[in-house]
Amino acid sequence: MSKVDRRVTKSQEAIKKAIIELMSEKSFDDITIQDLADRANVNRGTIYLHYLDKFDLLDRLIDEHINVLRVMCEEATEMELDFVESNVGWFEYFESNYSFFSTMLASSQASYFRSRFLELLIEEIKNDIDTTKVINRELNEEVILQFVVTSFVGTVEWWITKEMPFPPRVIAEQLGMLLDRIL
Repeated sequence: MSKVDRRVTKSQEAIKKAIIELMSEKSFDDITIQDLADRANVNRGTIYLHYLDKFDLLDRLIDEHINVLRVMCEEATEMELDFVESNVGWFEYFESNYSFFSTMLASSQASYFRSRFLELLIEEIKNDIDTTKVINRELNEEVILQFVVTSFVGTVEWWITKEMPFPPRVIAEQLGMLLDRIL
């Protein structure tokens, strides 16, 4: 196993932080590689060493966060956590990465991030739908799925854009109880 040079990791983290900061200040389309280099305190060549362009940087940053959420889902499934406990981990992650999520939900790139987030939720929730429950008997599985995932994403957007008016555990418990009722 090869060791990753700490300077490489430090540069990549500075570049990721720079894109989030710049996106909170101006449109993604207006951000240049030079802006990124200046903000991250690296050379333009360093950015191109790690990323094809600013779109590749943003795609990889979004993928990174989606993959962390996916792993958290897998771990919650393995540990047989209920919706409340698995949601607590997510909301703590949202809180600890507030600048990323608040920027993604407020930027022009929000639709791309939102669609990736919805895809993840659909993938993770589709097998939890139970139409044998009395409350769901007359409902179509796809309708339930769309309702649940769009409601969940909308609640996350609301929570983040309102600057997290409830602690992660409280919002996770609220959503967990709702998911338990529906699914």
